[in-house]
Amino acid sequence: MSALPDELRDFSQPLYGVRRVFHLNRILLAVGLIFTGGSLCYGQEPQRTGGIAIAEGQATAVLAGGCFWCVESAFEKCPGVIEVVSGYSGGRAARPTYQNYSTGGHREVVMVIYDPKKVTYAGLVEFLIKHINPWDKAGSFIDRGRNYSPAIYYETPEEKKLAEQVIKAIDDMKVYKKSINVPLIARKAFWPAEDYHQNYHNTNTANYLAYRQTCGRDPFIIEHWGDKADELILPISFPEGVKPNGNTAVEDKSTKNEKPDGSMKDASGENSDKPWTKFVKPTRQELKKRLTRSQYEVTQEKGTEIPFSNKFWNHHEPGIYVDIVSGEPLFSSMDKFDSGTGWPSFVRPIEQNGISTDVDFTNGTQRIEVRSRIADSHLGHVFDDGPPQQGGLRFCINSAALRFVPVEDLQKEGYGDYAERFRTAGITGKKR
Repeated sequence: MSALPDELRDFSQPLYGVRRVFHLNRILLAVGLIFTGGSLCYGQEPQRTGGIAIAEGQATAVLAGGCFWCVESAFEKCPGVIEVVSGYSGGRAARPTYQNYSTGGHREVVMVIYDPKKVTYAGLVEFLIKHINPWDKAGSFIDRGRNYSPAIYYETPEEKKLAEQVIKAIDDMKVYKKSINVPLIARKAFWPAEDYHQNYHNTNTANYLAYRQTCGRDPFIIEHWGDKADELILPISFPEGVKPNGNTAVEDKSTKNEKPDGSMKDASGENSDKPWTKFVKPTRQELKKRLTRSQYEVTQEKGTEIPFSNKFWNHHEPGIYVDIVSGEPLFSSMDKFDSGTGWPSFVRPIEQNGISTDVDFTNGTQRIEVRSRIADSHLGHVFDDGPPQQGGLRFCINSAALRFVPVEDLQKEGYGDYAERFRTAGITGKKR
């Protein structure tokens, strides 16, 4: 039997608190001791496609800001960014893995694929600085060690000059008590991280948010930038002739999901003419008139229904569950299971990007709240005690936040794409 990696044997390494737990879990994933949707064995080359596909007219940047789970998640909100890939860079060793990248001199980094017609390299540097501690050279927040320290990698002298201009501009704003001290380093080879690290905030939401809320990153960002952290404000962050929409984005939000023919894309990015993609949230007064008292308390005031005494806890008809406010698709009966809790429970949302999550500290505990992405309705919470063979998550949802659309009505109500899924699975409109 192969010896375990050093990270599993040497607890003197500078790992503290919850990060140690997740750090070990990430290594165990690589050595095949924990299984999350696939088997990886130590000694074999891990899967790492990275999802890198650079199209004509796109550009890339490599940036380090500590835990690449967090940096990847942050840059997905940056205007003009197309895709973000977690990986390793800056070191001397070829083909690094999570077990050895730090000993090979690498940092955790992300490769940002972006549209230079919408955002500049300088804009990416501005965005990075707003989401890190830019004077900590010994790590990032709870994660200590050079491999977690921030760095700005430049490919050309022009990029280096732009990064210097961004640093000076933010220093001049006096946002931070100390001067920005992020090293500018000539770009080296980028190595995509193992597949189980990619898109971690969506594929392992419960673990990611538990780490994120204890690592110290968010309080630091909020203290210095408040709700402006995701906004680009420096003129050099935008290409010549492009102005931000208000203060926040390069792209026009009203046409972000629009096809060339003027119709819309749905939340998953697929072309559609679905009405929920054009949903505009009514005022609270209007919602009070449209919704029942229970529906309003749950979706707008984060209420919780009584278990075993709600509409869908024991409901088994095939179909989909949509947001009671907007009609956006949320969950499928094919992913519903009996959790014994008295609330509707699902192993996954109907679309990977169809919901949003946040940490909820109400009731004196830390839970992960689930909200709809378009209507921003409170739906319930997600827990990590779901069926292990189906990913291990349990989306515990309030019936009052949902409207059910049976299979036989999907086509006529505009959910035809989902009707095809049931046909493919051989499920009809009859009760299971």
